[in-house]
Amino acid sequence: MPHVAVTAVGVDRPGIVAAVTGVLLEHGGNLEDTAMTRLGGHFAMVLVVEVAEDASSLERALVTVGEPLGLTVTVRPIAEADVASDDGAAWAVTVHGADRPGIVHRVTTLLADHGANIVDLATRQLTTDAGTGYVVLLEVLLPPGADDTALDTALQALAADLGVDVHLRPDEPDYL
Repeated sequence: MPHVAVTAVGVDRPGIVAAVTGVLLEHGGNLEDTAMTRLGGHFAMVLVVEVAEDASSLERALVTVGEPLGLTVTVRPIAEADVASDDGAAWAVTVHGADRPGIVHRVTTLLADHGANIVDLATRQLTTDAGTGYVVLLEVLLPPGADDTALDTALQALAADLGVDVHLRPDEPDYL
């Protein structure tokens, strides 16, 4: 069956997930992969949905339900992905430190240079008595044969340059 990517973004409020998933259920959609989170007072959803009908009728239904909730909704067909690209060892990278521009860019560039594929990334600003802190949490896949010791050494050098703490550790798979 075909798949679509559904995105919905709007000011956070109760009922968003229930409204969107209700429309998907009514239209024969099955959630396969999802990411939903609150970002700066807004709620954002990215969903990969197996569908039984064309994307345009599903999008019209989602827009109709989303408008009263203040949601901007899109539905786009997506190609079937080759899951063989998920080969590799799962690792977690955490970054903690004072907030400053460029942290995400510099860390992700270094990871890309080492062949790491980022499969999940989340950031948060934290306000404490000491000031504004920043946390970056990444899940990455290292290709077979990757040198995790060299990656950790490079991450520690970058951490010193940025004035942050960086930790690299093997990641355990999530079981929902």
